[in-house]
Amino acid sequence: MKRSIVSIDEEKCNGCGMCIPNCAEGAIKIINGKAKLVDDRFCDGLGACLGHCPQDAITIIERDAPDFDEAAVKVHLKPKIAEKKAEKSLPCGCPGSMAMDFRGDKKAPAKTAARQNSELRQWPVQLTLVSPEAPYFKDSELLVAADCVPFAYPNFHSDFLAGKSVIIGCPKLDDAEFYVDKLTELLKNNNIKSITLVNMEVPCCFGLQRIVEEAVARSGKVLPIRQSVITIRGEKQ
Repeated sequence: MKRSIVSIDEEKCNGCGMCIPNCAEGAIKIINGKAKLVDDRFCDGLGACLGHCPQDAITIIERDAPDFDEAAVKVHLKPKIAEKKAEKSLPCGCPGSMAMDFRGDKKAPAKTAARQNSELRQWPVQLTLVSPEAPYFKDSELLVAADCVPFAYPNFHSDFLAGKSVIIGCPKLDDAEFYVDKLTELLKNNNIKSITLVNMEVPCCFGLQRIVEEAVARSGKVLPIRQSVITIRGEKQ
């Protein structure tokens, strides 16, 4: 029977992924660099994702499709819900989330008066938002950095960002599988010369290493990966 359902124009879609967080049913996924409806049963046809597509690639149409299946959606979302509950049930929480106060600590790094120039050569930088086909990735050295690194490490621009294209993300708070798919397409579509990976020392942040390694493997490319780890005190290990 015919009903309202999402339709995605692959010609317009650039794989930015902005529609995904706004689909509560998890009906949309980035596959081969394009947003796709993974199962008609997961789409309720209400269009919560429509206003979040910068390319106007998403519309609501009438076509033959199975009814929206709320029970199937619950099964589909169950692994993610279970993962979030498991995180909340940890007796001490994530080690990387423990509150620490550095104020008045004499061992804190000394302040410098010199102002560094920005080495940023592109926008956006968040992996969810960048297009795998953006021109600034062509023939580039790629920097993959955890969200917290630029805040913790004072010389981030001069030591890591200079001369590179950059993507940032958080392996704990964001969708790791989506990150792998997006990064895989980025690597396939561009002649990336090397990858510099910078993450924090907290355990959950090493998920970014696994994301990068998996994406490189799926892309079929052989790329040098240089990894640096930053301490929560802003020092390079």
